[in-house]
Amino acid sequence: MSDTSTAAGYAPTERTVPTRARERASYDRELVHAILDAEYVCHLGFVRDGAPVVLPTLYGRVGERLYVHGSTGSRPLRTAGRSEQGMPVCLTVTHVDGLVLARSAFHHSINYRCVVVHGLAHPVTDEAEQRAALDALVDHVLPGRADDSRPASAKELAATAVLRVDLDEVSAKVRAGGPNDEPEDLALPHWSGVVPVARTYGTPLPADDLAPGIPVPGYVTDRH
Repeated sequence: MSDTSTAAGYAPTERTVPTRARERASYDRELVHAILDAEYVCHLGFVRDGAPVVLPTLYGRVGERLYVHGSTGSRPLRTAGRSEQGMPVCLTVTHVDGLVLARSAFHHSINYRCVVVHGLAHPVTDEAEQRAALDALVDHVLPGRADDSRPASAKELAATAVLRVDLDEVSAKVRAGGPNDEPEDLALPHWSGVVPVARTYGTPLPADDLAPGIPVPGYVTDRH
């Protein structure tokens, strides 16, 4: 954690202060955690052989640390493993909450919540931390699932690599509300407003080979 961070928030840095719409930026720790905990997929950006690479992947949070995983042969895992200092990354998570339709094409937008994390990704080599990280990844999708599934075998663990990224250089950015139409456009005959966007969960579908009598777990029906 940065020396200038506090229990309530992260310290702004040159990389985490936006050049536009600075009023939407936040460094509040609880807000950052809430945005991270409510989404499933992050985009992990890094440079490999001089070219930018951005990969979508699942993640999990344990306190002030994020974990991502993949095959031991995957690009980010191989790249991170070659660096003793860690691999520079930019990790982003975004929620879309609404489509903002303005009277002018210029002012169309979306309502969103996002988090951007800058830092160094390090391979996790300690087996206990690796297992805890994989449990966090499973529970991030559905809390309670890690205890209700078979843990990774030694062979599976050997084939899985985990990266950790500390939450140190972090910012959140949020847009909410309606369109920002120009005063001279208010009389135009075009509908203006917000179309809310929300995630829904369908009815759980059992696997074709599920043994009869195994009930749907409560943590699944609660999410539904």
